[in-house]
Amino acid sequence: MDTKKSFTVKEATVKLMQFCAYRDRTHKEVEEKLRSMNMIPEAQQQIIIQLMQENFLNEERFAKSFARGKFRIKKWGKRRITNELKLRGISPRNIQTGLKEISEADYLLTFHEISEKKWESIKETSVIKKKKKLVDYLQYRGWESQLIFEKANELADQND
Repeated sequence: MDTKKSFTVKEATVKLMQFCAYRDRTHKEVEEKLRSMNMIPEAQQQIIIQLMQENFLNEERFAKSFARGKFRIKKWGKRRITNELKLRGISPRNIQTGLKEISEADYLLTFHEISEKKWESIKETSVIKKKKKLVDYLQYRGWESQLIFEKANELADQND
């Protein structure tokens, strides 16, 4: 016996408005939530359209706030932000719009700060091993390879 609660379109719409008001959501998250509520595809479409019309669901806004937040708080590079947005089903156009929220000056300043801080924290006597640890760390965080290698070489040269 399936005891899952069933919702009317109106109830589901209100529930999803609250879900989207709590924080920005992607279409994918909203669709998963509607599926978990056992809504039929026609009702799902109707609810999604209403959420978009009333600006509860806005992927461009999601991409912008996601990019700003992950850059400012987690110090992620553009590659990692782009990949995470792709995983969430965000369109390439909205990904580009989101990345524009990060100023080039702030981006480079943050990159240099975290690179230098990480370099200082690596307890390794071999410069080659130290460079590798720095490169791995920055690549995992999604910074561009060209930036990483230039910075790693610059920091290693200072240690010679």
